[in-house]
Amino acid sequence: MAIQRPKGTQDLLPGTIEQWHYLEETIRSVCREFGYEEIRTPMFEATELFQRGVGQTTDIVKKEMYTFLDKGDRSMTLRPEMTASVCRAYVEDKLHGQPQPVKLYYMGPMFRYERPQSGRYRQFHQFGVEVLGADQPLVDAEVISLVWNLYKRLGLVGLEVHVNSVGCPTCRAEHRKQLQEFLDTRQNELCSDCQERFERNPLRILDCKNTSCQTLTTGAPTTKDTLCEECSTHFEGVLTLLSAAGVAYRVNPRLVRGLDYYTKTAFEVMVEEIGAQSAICGGGRYDKLVEEIGGSPTPGIGFAMGIERVLAALQVQNKLPQEKPKLFAMVIPLGEKAQNKAFSILCELRNQGIPVGMDLLSRGLKAQLKAADRQHVRYALMLGEAELEKNVLLVRDLTLGEQNEVPLASAVEEINKKYQRGV
Repeated sequence: MAIQRPKGTQDLLPGTIEQWHYLEETIRSVCREFGYEEIRTPMFEATELFQRGVGQTTDIVKKEMYTFLDKGDRSMTLRPEMTASVCRAYVEDKLHGQPQPVKLYYMGPMFRYERPQSGRYRQFHQFGVEVLGADQPLVDAEVISLVWNLYKRLGLVGLEVHVNSVGCPTCRAEHRKQLQEFLDTRQNELCSDCQERFERNPLRILDCKNTSCQTLTTGAPTTKDTLCEECSTHFEGVLTLLSAAGVAYRVNPRLVRGLDYYTKTAFEVMVEEIGAQSAICGGGRYDKLVEEIGGSPTPGIGFAMGIERVLAALQVQNKLPQEKPKLFAMVIPLGEKAQNKAFSILCELRNQGIPVGMDLLSRGLKAQLKAADRQHVRYALMLGEAELEKNVLLVRDLTLGEQNEVPLASAVEEINKKYQRGV
């Protein structure tokens, strides 16, 4: 049997990859406008980084990481997310020595061993931003407004930001106590994962997707009920700023996110019509993460969104742009004598930055014109023995059906003028 791609992965082929380019270019444009700079980190890191950063009790660390021993018998893991990696780079590369806050964004593949489903893969791609070195509500609001601005730029509708505060270690301790008291008599009815979370991180029980656990936690104390004065003031500041930015948000007291490092603000962006999982972005504040992985106390906030899931949303809402022609012109030599000159013209046009192609199979005129039409090429540039004798190039407008002869000496200049005018 022929070798096949691994389960949960995909080949991005011509015809599809252009949609990725469109999304990536829009992302880069918005990030430039907001003053964020790109960072790229290794695709694998020391396993300890994710164990300490993401959290031992998370599904990612317990069930989903691709972990292996390298030839030096060191435990390495393909990155399941990027926040921990960015924080590691912030410490290791001394980004704390730069003017604060440091505003970064990234795009790239992540890896999680989970059951493939609609919009989810074992090798998937994320775009995210991280802001390190500032803890004001204004920073939280800017991060959320960046992704809101991006989705609006893409034309997505039906969006809503779900936002909550998960508090700080001080008020989290009170919430932990109240939550454990609430669940004490129901502990044995929880799923096996939540029974383990009961002692280690009961807050994560509120994030469980098991319908039985969701029912058992109905009416449970929420983080909002136990916020300290500082966290409450911070959260109200974020909400006020989101209103000022025109962001449609809803306070969701059950939103805790699935990672251990979150503090204070947590949020998700929801959109309908993309399957059971309607979140297309999630993030929050992580003021203890840099310290957890060995750095100095540094506040941080960020988000990540799945490229595949956003493309799925754009597809469902018919917001992806129409495919544009890849070539402006096609050079068509007729006969061996014309081939060398035709290839020379092709190279000159490409040197001018004009997307132009040439048949590589030496097919006849009819087949070449048919191929040009399939690719929605605007101009066919034909050169045969008759044209060589007259020192002209036959230029056919495949859209209007018109054609005329252009002197060979000025042919490249004439085609360049048409290309610059877009006609």
